[in-house]
Amino acid sequence: MDKKFEGIYSNGKKLFTQNLVCGAKVYGEKLVVEDGNEYREWNPFKSKYCAAIANGLKDNVFEKGRVILYLGSAEGTTVSHVSDLVGSEGVIFCVDLSEIAMQKLNALAKVRENIFPILSDAQKTDNYSEYLDEGVDVLFQDVSQRNQVEIFLKNAVFLKKGSFGVLSLKTKSISQSKGKKQILAEETAKLEDVFTIEQIVSLEPFEKEHYLILVRKK
Repeated sequence: MDKKFEGIYSNGKKLFTQNLVCGAKVYGEKLVVEDGNEYREWNPFKSKYCAAIANGLKDNVFEKGRVILYLGSAEGTTVSHVSDLVGSEGVIFCVDLSEIAMQKLNALAKVRENIFPILSDAQKTDNYSEYLDEGVDVLFQDVSQRNQVEIFLKNAVFLKKGSFGVLSLKTKSISQSKGKKQILAEETAKLEDVFTIEQIVSLEPFEKEHYLILVRKK
């Protein structure tokens, strides 16, 4: 395995994270053992962050020991790889509105103790602000709503100054009539008062009409 980022590896074609819970699969992914270490294959068709890495994301924001606020965690496919990356010293506060998804995430959290599921609307930050008194090192959002940028900005209050934010922007959720590049430009402009735009990565062919926007809080 070649190291791509700290905790993220490549065999030349596919990406992997080193498994925090050896022997345990999350979504049927392939496990590979090499030099005494176990790695989980990371599928870019099932993870927008992995797709961004495959398409040239320049920084990995999920480093060991970091505290993460993850909005739109769903059933935990990407969250499980973030769990590998931040390790037992890190924490992932996972917010999602779906009770069905939360059931699966709760089951995952029993195996991966750095995951803390929160059943809530990401627009209602008062529901989980008590857990985030000391702020977070990374804000990640994957929410399919028209006002997704506004939700991201509302939650930016928890992000420490100078720290990374990552927004998975779904342009079709914002407008069916405008072109994706116009939507991208308009939505990115909304971020610039609070964030410096570090990189914008198209997620095609893995996800259509999607971009991953890497920002740093001013």
